[in-house]
Amino acid sequence: MTQVETEVEPNATPLSLLDELVLTLLNEESGYFRQVPGWTLNCAVVGAALAELSFLYRIDTDMESLILLDTKVTGDPCLDPILGEIASEPRQPNAQYWIERLAPKAESIVDLTLDRLVNLRILQHHDGDFWSLARGAWMSGFHTSSEVGTAVEFVKTRISKALFYNEIPSPRDVVIVCLIDTCDVLRYIFELDEESEQRVEQILKMDLIGRAIAEAVSENIASPLLRRSTLTKPIPKVKLRKVLRSRHVRSGNIPALFAELHEEYGPVFEIRLPFQERTIFLGGRETNHWVHRNGRMYLRARDYFEDFEKVYGAVGLLPALDGADHFRYRKSIQPGYSRTRMEESLDVVYSYARREMATWGVGETLPGVTMCRNFVNAQTSPLLASIESQDIIEDLQRFKERGLQTHVAKSLPKFMLKTPGMRRRGKLVDEVVDRVQKVHTPAQRAGCPRELVDDMLSMHTSDKQFLPESNLRFLLSTPLLASMYVGDELSFVVYAMLSKPEFHEQIRAEADALFADGDPDVEALTGPGADVTRRFIMECLRMWPTLAMSVRNVMNACVVEGYELEEGVRVLISTTATHYMNDVFPDPFTFDIDRYKAPRREHLGSTYAPYGLGTHTCMGSRMAEFLMLIDLLMMVHYFDLEVAPKNYKLKIAPFASMSPNKKLKFRIAGRRHELAG
Repeated sequence: MTQVETEVEPNATPLSLLDELVLTLLNEESGYFRQVPGWTLNCAVVGAALAELSFLYRIDTDMESLILLDTKVTGDPCLDPILGEIASEPRQPNAQYWIERLAPKAESIVDLTLDRLVNLRILQHHDGDFWSLARGAWMSGFHTSSEVGTAVEFVKTRISKALFYNEIPSPRDVVIVCLIDTCDVLRYIFELDEESEQRVEQILKMDLIGRAIAEAVSENIASPLLRRSTLTKPIPKVKLRKVLRSRHVRSGNIPALFAELHEEYGPVFEIRLPFQERTIFLGGRETNHWVHRNGRMYLRARDYFEDFEKVYGAVGLLPALDGADHFRYRKSIQPGYSRTRMEESLDVVYSYARREMATWGVGETLPGVTMCRNFVNAQTSPLLASIESQDIIEDLQRFKERGLQTHVAKSLPKFMLKTPGMRRRGKLVDEVVDRVQKVHTPAQRAGCPRELVDDMLSMHTSDKQFLPESNLRFLLSTPLLASMYVGDELSFVVYAMLSKPEFHEQIRAEADALFADGDPDVEALTGPGADVTRRFIMECLRMWPTLAMSVRNVMNACVVEGYELEEGVRVLISTTATHYMNDVFPDPFTFDIDRYKAPRREHLGSTYAPYGLGTHTCMGSRMAEFLMLIDLLMMVHYFDLEVAPKNYKLKIAPFASMSPNKKLKFRIAGRRHELAG
């Protein structure tokens, strides 16, 4: 059974040892896997693969050698490449040799195993590379028809019977116990007393194959190579004047700046910023991959955001959370940020978009960023919070921006958030809470479709310690503040379209066709009829990502690309530097929407990262792109727009998020169609 098969009966396919190992290591509370040192985990994964091959009668092993029995492929993409390598070796080295040789392949084996478990509907994948048991993760008939329960319960039940009830374990169970003990996670899964620990020692000796693999893993001579090395390279230091001379600093293009520095200094370097603590910069293909896969174990967001939380009188907000609390928070509110919710309320999106566009007068010139932020908020405020907030949204956004500048970027002194104007704007947060509470009584919400604030309030009601009332001031304002980031990106998109006539014509043609017979449905918007517009937005996200970088503190010392990051040091991760690297996106300063078509597909992988990487990847990315698609199509269908002034050249305001500078304006040159509805 291969990973490409998607329709699988849960009780028809036996789990492999790789499946069982991965499931047993899954920590449901954190949405990730129990922390096992990298080399140990790699060896355990390869050991599970070798054991599975032995149970399929392809290999046999003793303490001296590993013997090839049958070269017939298994059909398993995890096992067949390993079988091929064994078949190509004329000697018969032992299991330890093969574990050392194959350990570098462990990451791809884990990826394939996770894909298989998702296809089997046992695991569910969440944005940010989290996993949880899928709702349909019940099973029966895996190796025996007597067991019913979740896949994880099935494996743990078998192990517990062997450990605590003195049942004779099967050879498969012996291997699983060997591997999990090698990973040193048995103590976290089961409460082991002295008697059960002795039982573990007995089980480890029961099976020759399992013993050979366990000894090869635990005694592997290469394991120190993956530990922190004292032979790390010195981190290059970039002089500040070198940075300030870059043309990308003058234009505000932060991703391009860090791509330029990466080319000269490599993926890890240090810039001494005035009045700032020591900061290490990461950027490039390799560091993106490292951050996405390993950042959760070594980097922490809390230190960077905890000062900002005080602006709203809160503690433990989502941006500052890590680990299990972060995963729990995301799971609770993820449905509210899903594109599915927006698709189910398309009539609301269209209606409020038209109502906002009705305020645009022909001949009027509007500030570009403000116009787009207000346009987005006109839709997201009622969609996510069931309130209207156009009268206060600009003040709320200015208050948040000032809070980020004073308490996060620290580009302004803190007293700048306490001016009379800022104090007045800060009080509007309470106005938002009041509006939300008035429309979220049981009677008011009866019969209404569920939205994001419903999810937030449910989380507060169910666990007031986890989400206290003191956090609601910020939390209930986030649906409104999200319009700031989406609006900033939309302003880039509109500017790019108006400055590129050939694309303007194609997007307008798609819009007119889609709206010719009324409002398009989801199928039309996601089909080939909007293909150019979709790829156009993707290219805008590459060239002008709203969030160009993220900041973390090192919580566990680590080595990245041969450079040691000390515990406590601040790290600035330019995940979008790859957007301007020629080996990733050829000719990166050329606007090219064909990058996203087959066979090129340059956006696949961790090098296209407009929404961040790792555990803090933006939850609303798919909703944001879908909303920008709708908004751009509606704008060009109903209006003729122009850039003002006509000779405007794009300059970027990079903080607190990237957006066109204030000089960009859009002129409503004419109305093309009447605003129906």
